[in-house]
Amino acid sequence: MEDNNRNLILAMVLSALVLIGWYAFFAPPPPVATAPAADTTAAQTATPAAPAAQAGATPTLIGAADDPVLAAPRVAIESPALKGSISLAGGRIDDLLLTGYRETLDPASPFVRLLSPTAQPRIETTGTPAAPGAQVDVVVQKPYYAVYGWMPGPGVDPALVPSPATVWTVESGTTLAPGQPVTLAWNNGAGQIFRRMFELDDKFLFTVTQSLENTAAAPFAAAPYGILARHGKPDTQNYFVLHEGAVGMNDGKLVERKYKDMVKLDPAPGEGPAEIASVATDGWIGFTDKYWMTTLIPAPGQAFTSVVKYAPGADIYQAETRLPVQTVGPGTTLSSSSYLFAGAKEWETINAYQRDKGIDRFVDSIDWGWFYFLTKPIFRVLHWLHGLIGNMGWSIIALTFVLKLLVFPLARKSYVSMARMRELQPEMEAIKARTGDDKMAYQKEVMALYRTQKVNPAAGCLPMLLQIPIFFSLYKVIFVTLELRHAPWIGWIRDLSAPDPSSLLNLFGLLPYAPPAAGSALHSLSLPLLAIVLGITMWLQQKLNPAPADPAQKMIFAWMPWIFMFMLGGFASGLVLYWITNNLITIVQQYTIMSMHGHPPQLFGNIRDSVRLGRK
Repeated sequence: MEDNNRNLILAMVLSALVLIGWYAFFAPPPPVATAPAADTTAAQTATPAAPAAQAGATPTLIGAADDPVLAAPRVAIESPALKGSISLAGGRIDDLLLTGYRETLDPASPFVRLLSPTAQPRIETTGTPAAPGAQVDVVVQKPYYAVYGWMPGPGVDPALVPSPATVWTVESGTTLAPGQPVTLAWNNGAGQIFRRMFELDDKFLFTVTQSLENTAAAPFAAAPYGILARHGKPDTQNYFVLHEGAVGMNDGKLVERKYKDMVKLDPAPGEGPAEIASVATDGWIGFTDKYWMTTLIPAPGQAFTSVVKYAPGADIYQAETRLPVQTVGPGTTLSSSSYLFAGAKEWETINAYQRDKGIDRFVDSIDWGWFYFLTKPIFRVLHWLHGLIGNMGWSIIALTFVLKLLVFPLARKSYVSMARMRELQPEMEAIKARTGDDKMAYQKEVMALYRTQKVNPAAGCLPMLLQIPIFFSLYKVIFVTLELRHAPWIGWIRDLSAPDPSSLLNLFGLLPYAPPAAGSALHSLSLPLLAIVLGITMWLQQKLNPAPADPAQKMIFAWMPWIFMFMLGGFASGLVLYWITNNLITIVQQYTIMSMHGHPPQLFGNIRDSVRLGRK
């Protein structure tokens, strides 16, 4: 009995460690007030300088009165997934909306804005949209854009190549759309004509082809580049479990740098804080948010220099791709093509680009975490189930059955071991009576009994040990993958990536006042419905096991389900749904297997005893 109780205590401690780990490492810090729009004025008017072909160059900033972006003509972008425009000042892509995604669950809320030429308001809602008490915040999105250009080669006057502020002209095309490219041109007046052609597919991939035609009598040397610029530190989620910042791939090596780490990079000559790496064949570099990403992708097989840097004076975070200097002979044309991904981190879309375009390990732009060897296959199964079922909530339930099936051999051994422990209970009581208060003698005889009967008292903990990495992996999948964002289940569960918005405090919406907003510190204490169901299933699962003889242990077990119920109220509803389903399957499995071995748990008897004890 003591060994059985010890296993139960160990299982509960392991479960508690899961929750403590989540609150210690994954829970977000208190929200920080957003700086007013006026604070970003200096950053709005700064333009990143073209990377220098030679060391020693420093960024040149353009003042507000001289910034041509504010008044330059634009070329519209229209596709099934994107809407925005290209500024002819610098030929930069700096205005982009994701038309397949909205800021909140409200169908009338704005589209998600990815790129912005100047400070743009973004609506963020805490709690259920349109519900009483829902908190609506207006967050200012700072300038964020992609710009391309050329670095002057040795001996070439920098004024003869276009800069990030050069105003281009439209040579062909009117609106950038799938199957409708747009070409911009700029003539330096010295015999060189620069062209930039943009193409766009029906999702999020731009193809950017830069060409240089040399009509002069002398050779001309230059090198193409691409820049992603973010003015000021963006408003990040600030979760330990989530990477937000620079992300890339250098010849098969994943690169991840948070914004706070970019500021601390070692200075490079003429660059400021920077990390510069030579890529021999395949790579990409960009910025990732929780669900959205922009990435510069040179053509597969193309050698380039990958740069992540921070410009302190302008407060600009930059990701760059610099291609080698090339010489264009008289009467010839040089061209260079690359990709720009700007959109949502849809696994299916990103995986298709990796497969069809040869973009090396592009799916690793999704933050799979430490348990990637579990996170990736779990997501693949969940994605496949969602394709069959069509509802992410029911897919999570189906995934739970799949996972329980995979660990069933271990679970079966655990429940059989518990049944065998019940069989040995009379002999253990006899040993207890024989040894009295001599605990060493008692333990020695009990272990000998286990060896003789081939019973492993620790077998009951094996399913729980395996459950911990599965729990963290599933949490990661639900938290970081876009497919769970705004995914409904039934009724009031409209977003499985967010906490259950219901609350016992207003009788789940029957009373005319709002509970604490979902995701707030008090939301867990308001007892969402899913958290209550979880507490009940944990209590039922506990009743399958014999009550501890020790009064202190009995009190701990009595309180544990309800403590977990309060703690788990702030988890994503999809994760709580998984835990409820897992508990219900475990109850059925344990009851059935132990009954088959002649020792059915006294579930209903234990419940009746608990009720009687409560009445007394």
